[in-house]
Amino acid sequence: MLIRKAIPADADAIMHIFLQAQARLRIQGVNQWQNGYPNMQIVDSDIATGKCLVCVENGRICSVFVLAFEPEDTYERIYCGQWESVGQSGVIHRMAVADSFKGRGLGSEMISKAQQISLDLGIHSIKVDTHRDNRPMQSLLLHNNFHYCGIIYLADGQERLAYEKLF
Repeated sequence: MLIRKAIPADADAIMHIFLQAQARLRIQGVNQWQNGYPNMQIVDSDIATGKCLVCVENGRICSVFVLAFEPEDTYERIYCGQWESVGQSGVIHRMAVADSFKGRGLGSEMISKAQQISLDLGIHSIKVDTHRDNRPMQSLLLHNNFHYCGIIYLADGQERLAYEKLF
């Protein structure tokens, strides 16, 4: 399995994975990614800024995630808890796996790659947030030694559960 930075030619495949994830969340009753987010404009921006990574097997994109290192405005305030660290951290966003690759451990592989990239930059923390009802993502995070830290609010006021992993 190869994990690499996404290129513009990957955009349609990435968007297809996001559409599958949106449908899966809707079926599960999770009100996350149900308002046209993420969309192609976001995908193009993530690729252009070099933050988007894809997992590729036999030339086929099977999963996607965004890894950013800029300060996250919505992470400045955390409620009902606190972050485990201060200072720079990696932040994972927009993680999704194609339906035909579910159950193969790609979520853990993406987290491992994010950790490796962070360590290469001298960064020892990764943060992530997810919807309260997104149990599969919460399970993935706990399985990969993330700790629940509290609640953050997105710019539009939506609540998210916040997690962090130190390494």
